[in-house]
Amino acid sequence: MLRWSTVLARIGVGLAVALLVLLIALPLLGLVLRIAPGDLIHQLRQPIVLDALRLSLITSVTATMLVIGLGLPVAGLIATKEFPGKRALEVLIELPMVLPPTVAGLGLLLAFGRTGLAGRSLDALGISLPFSTAAVVLAQAFVAAPFFITASVAGFREVERRYLDTAATLGAPPLTQLIRVILPLSLPSLLAGAAMGWARALGEFGATITFAGNLQGVTQTMPLAVYLALEADLRAAVALAVLLLLVSVVLLLAVRTVAPRHRLSSAAHAVRHTP
Repeated sequence: MLRWSTVLARIGVGLAVALLVLLIALPLLGLVLRIAPGDLIHQLRQPIVLDALRLSLITSVTATMLVIGLGLPVAGLIATKEFPGKRALEVLIELPMVLPPTVAGLGLLLAFGRTGLAGRSLDALGISLPFSTAAVVLAQAFVAAPFFITASVAGFREVERRYLDTAATLGAPPLTQLIRVILPLSLPSLLAGAAMGWARALGEFGATITFAGNLQGVTQTMPLAVYLALEADLRAAVALAVLLLLVSVVLLLAVRTVAPRHRLSSAAHAVRHTP
């Protein structure tokens, strides 16, 4: 016989799960069921949608590559070294995750605008960032960087010391250990961080509209196009929103499918191929 406390606990957990699923699923169903597949394809052919899609893909991929190039050495440093100010650096990197997007955009504007901290020097060189495509990339990189770096640090820290010891015993120098052992073993986390960073960049709204504006074909990404279309063309807004939803679902499924499979074989592969 089950105790009443156990029964009530199970009912409470089941009710919480059901309510949470409804909270998340109902808005998504509201989007998907609002537009037919034929209408979705038709709306995706509209110039405003095509321009926003093209710009979003170009800027988000560029921002993700920028984040990976700059974030990988930083993640390796945080994961493997102890140094003064490390905690402050970690807090600084994670801050964009909790910072309101409009505040982030205002900060970018005050930093890189013509009268900003770095804007004066850039203006002297004839470089103007605000309300340009480059501003979109900067805004996306600003909000996406913490997702990649946090996941990368976790991946580096998960590498077991015995694999590095084995590589060192075999005569592998530190750089070889990094390339042949640490990176392969951390690759699932790196891929997950890159995917989440790209998704965050793709969905960025507040910082972009504050720092880069909303100019079609120049700074108007898909989230901004959704916002604009809500005032004039609800079908186009729904089509863009559904497209963003589909991209997010594909990304999450890819990360959860590929990463575990790679993790199972990466350790043996890394050590086996260490000279």
